[in-house]
Amino acid sequence: MRIVVGSDHAGFPMKAHALETIKALGHEVTDVGSFDDQPVDFPDIAKLVTGALADGTADRAIMVCGTGVGASIAANKVKGIRAAVCHDVHSAHQCVEHDDVNVMCIGAQIVGPWLASDLIRAFLEAEFSTSEEFRRRVEKLHVMDSER
Repeated sequence: MRIVVGSDHAGFPMKAHALETIKALGHEVTDVGSFDDQPVDFPDIAKLVTGALADGTADRAIMVCGTGVGASIAANKVKGIRAAVCHDVHSAHQCVEHDDVNVMCIGAQIVGPWLASDLIRAFLEAEFSTSEEFRRRVEKLHVMDSER
């Protein structure tokens, strides 16, 4: 799978660990920044991350900021994006299985590297359910997107 990863300055230290984890799992990874710990606005990184999903150069994305919340808010402003903050393994896989989430947001000030690895693994190994109930609900999200 092709994964795009981005972080703001608060997530920058954790992003290096995320990149290593994704590569170790055998995925292709693109890093869109930030590239140092200098202040950067998470909406700017979210635009780069979601742009890679929108143009088809990435299949899923991971964003890392201080809490994951700002990254999630920014990513969800983009049509076709379903971003979720995940700080537990159950949410990391279920957000894909039930809600077809394509951006996982992690809070570097909330989780440590060992949990981040577990979250990334769960998110990337999950597949959207074929169950009619989940497909119906996600289709309603697509309709909501088209009404923007």
